[in-house]
Amino acid sequence: MQSNTQPRPKILTETQGISRDTGSLMSKKIWLPKALYDLLPYFYLVSGIAAFFATLYINDWFWVLPHYVLFSAACLHLGIVVYRRRHRKKADA
Repeated sequence: MQSNTQPRPKILTETQGISRDTGSLMSKKIWLPKALYDLLPYFYLVSGIAAFFATLYINDWFWVLPHYVLFSAACLHLGIVVYRRRHRKKADA
């Protein structure tokens, strides 16, 4: 004997649907405290500058030197992009 009852689909809120999404990690939304969100571009800029100055103190050519330079360039670029996007949206609104 077969039953025609099916489990009812669960109705998820938007937040639950996003958190259960099996998409990539980059497409998931995260929530940060306001203070941390506001300081994020400055953190990227300070990290990039610190990594760049760390390369100045390396005397010889080590395998880690290109990694410091790439990390500093990526952090500086990311900090500038985030800062400009946030301030461009405020100016347009």
